[in-house]
Order: sequence, then structure tokens, then C-alpha cells
Amino acid sequence: MPKFRYTAMDAKGGETQGVMEASNQSQVLAAIRAQNYFPTKVVELGQEGAGKGPVTAQVKGQPNKGLSMEIKLPAFLKGRVKLKALMTFTRQLATLQDAGLPLLRGLRILLKQEKNPALREALGGMGEAVEGGSTFSEALAQYPKIFDNLFVNMVKAGEAGGVMEIVLLRLAEFMEKAQRIRNKIRSAMVYPVVVLFFAMLILTFLMIRVIPNFAEIFDDLLEGKELPALTQFVINVSHGFVHRWYYILGTIVLIIVLWNVWRATRRGRYILDMIKLRAPIFGPLFSKTAIARFTRTLGTLMTSGVPVLQALNIVRDTSGNAVVANAVQQVHDSVKEGDTMALPMDVSGVFPSMVVSMVDVGEETGALPEMLIKIADNYEDEVDTAVEGLTSVIEPIMIIILALIIGTIVIAMFVPLISIIGEMSG
Repeated sequence: MPKFRYTAMDAKGGETQGVMEASNQSQVLAAIRAQNYFPTKVVELGQEGAGKGPVTAQVKGQPNKGLSMEIKLPAFLKGRVKLKALMTFTRQLATLQDAGLPLLRGLRILLKQEKNPALREALGGMGEAVEGGSTFSEALAQYPKIFDNLFVNMVKAGEAGGVMEIVLLRLAEFMEKAQRIRNKIRSAMVYPVVVLFFAMLILTFLMIRVIPNFAEIFDDLLEGKELPALTQFVINVSHGFVHRWYYILGTIVLIIVLWNVWRATRRGRYILDMIKLRAPIFGPLFSKTAIARFTRTLGTLMTSGVPVLQALNIVRDTSGNAVVANAVQQVHDSVKEGDTMALPMDVSGVFPSMVVSMVDVGEETGALPEMLIKIADNYEDEVDTAVEGLTSVIEPIMIIILALIIGTIVIAMFVPLISIIGEMSG
């Protein structure tokens, strides 16, 4: 039986060599992979320089030595890592892991092709950390601005269960679905924002250029007679725009600053999130989005093997809504005491009865992670429907608001003109 000399790498990038007897190279490759090693070179003894070339999994142009040196940019030039770039990195790393490539080699490959400066630096640092003996989750935790608790803990669960490629794929799918929902909500908000912006431009033009001309005409023709209350109000507002614009600008800036300070407080954030969930038009959309995010995140974490209490803590910190976070904390405390999740979810008033019932059934049947994923799928479909309905409702509402504003100004200016024309005809 022929002998083969092989070179292989472990999950941390360490290289090992040896000799193995086998019928052919395929058997050697299978045996090496069965020991959780990645074969980089397999050569039959006595054939190194002959026809049977080495079997190699090395990427063309990939250096065998340490990570290449690069000029580090200042922090303010790097920018943040967009979700799209993070999704691409996660899916590519999952593909490399699924193909049997060692983690360190995968990080080096992705480092060579990555263009985002912040992610490039993170990949270089993670590669050095893994090469130094750290786990991948420990390396990720060194970059909390890029990889949040959800990412780090899911990777940690994947390391413990030996299913890193599956966990990375779930993370990529999770981020893709979250991005899809975010894009739909943003697309629904584009129309009203654009209409509101141009409405403000038109209103400013009327107040600065048109209304003052009307005011001069009224002064000349009415000769000091009293104007209608509505007309006088519009002229006063226009006068403020022209001659007191710095007061208006200062008031707007002060309101924005006070709003941001109040929103940053715990009570302010809670009240604002409560208003979001109970708003007449946008409330159902915010509520369904929050529930979809909660169930998707919790289901993904539990499916990946993260303990339920730890998963609830992560969901609480990544919920994005203070009201939902408070409800999740109540669920965490209940589970910690040995109770079920369904009861505190029902008491909180945040989750609909259907969600509570499905969670209750999932706990009874032992299929809670799968049930949470089904709830998330259902609510993401409802978010899509709500966004489409919201788009159709916003358009007539914006038209009515604009008609009221412009119509009020037109009426305010033409009422005195009608009076003047009547006097002149008389």
C-alpha cells in the first residue's frame, strides 16, 4: 500500500505534518478531515517530482506567512461598518467554514479582499488573536462597535457545539431579514419625508417673498383699516420669518437639543417608545417590527444553543425598544424563578394573545425555538403588508395637510382683496 506525506492545518491555523498509508489520495484527504484538520498538501512518497502533483487547498496568491502589514488609518477616517458589509463578511466566512477551510485561513482570505478600513483592521486583529490562541468569539468581543452581543454569543455557542458554519449562516440570514424589514420601513418613509421637505421649502418661499408683497399692497389700498384675523396672523408669521428668523432658528435648535437630552434619559426613552407602539397610524407597524425582531433573535439564539437566560439578556439589550426590553426583563426574571415565559409576556401587554399562545404551546411541546421562528416569519409578512398599507394611506394624508396649509394662506390673502375689489367697484 502506498504511503503519502501530508501537511494539514487545524482550526486555529496550526500546521502539522505526517505520513499515512492509504490506497489513494482521496482516502488520505477523508482521513485528515475526519480528524478536524484541513489538508493543504498530500503527496505520494517517491512521486514528489513526478506526475502526481500535490493536492492543495491553498488559495492562489495567498501568503503562507503572517498577516500582511498595512498602514492604519485614524479612527475618524475609517467610518462604521455597514450592515451590508457585515452580512457579506458573515456569509463568506460561513461558506469558507462549510468548505472545510480553517478559521485562520478564512480570515486571511477575507482580509485580502475586504475594502472597508474598519472591518479590515478588525479582521487583522482577529487573525492575530486567533493565531495567538484566542477563540473566535473572544477575538470578536474585542470589536464591540462592529460585532454586538448577539453576534459574539452566537459564535460562542457555535464553537461549543462544533457547528460554526451553521451559526454563521443563521447570523447572515438573520441580518438579511432584519435589513429587509428596515429597507421596507425606510422606503415607506421616503415619500412623506420628500413631500414634507418640499412643502417646507414652498412655505418658506411664500412667507419670505410672497406674503410681504401682499402686506405692502394691503397697507397702500386699505389705508390703515383693520385686516381680518386670519390675514393678520399670516402676515405676522411672515414678518417673523423675514425679520426674526434668528429667533425662529434658535428656538428650533433649542427644541432639538432639549428633545435629544430628554430622549437620552431612561424615562424619556421609555415614554417615547411607548408612544411609538401606541401611535394611531405608525403604532401597529412599530409593534409588529419589535415583535418580529424579538422572536427572530430569541429563536435564532436558542436554536444555536445559547442558554435561554443568556439569550433573554441578549434580546433585552438588542431589542431597540425600551418597552419591549422591560417586558423581556420580566420574562427573564420569571424563567429564572422556574416559571414559564408565556405568563409574564401576557401580563406585560406588549405581546398579542396569539404570540403568547404560540409561545405557551412551544414551551409545552419542547419546540419553543421553532415556534419563535414561525412567529417571526408570520410577523415579518405582516410588516410587509403594513408597510404597503401605510404607503397607500400616507399619500392622501400628506395631500390633505398640504391643501390645508396652502389653502389657509390663499384664503388669508384673498379675503382682503375681495373686500378691496368690492369697495373699488362700489
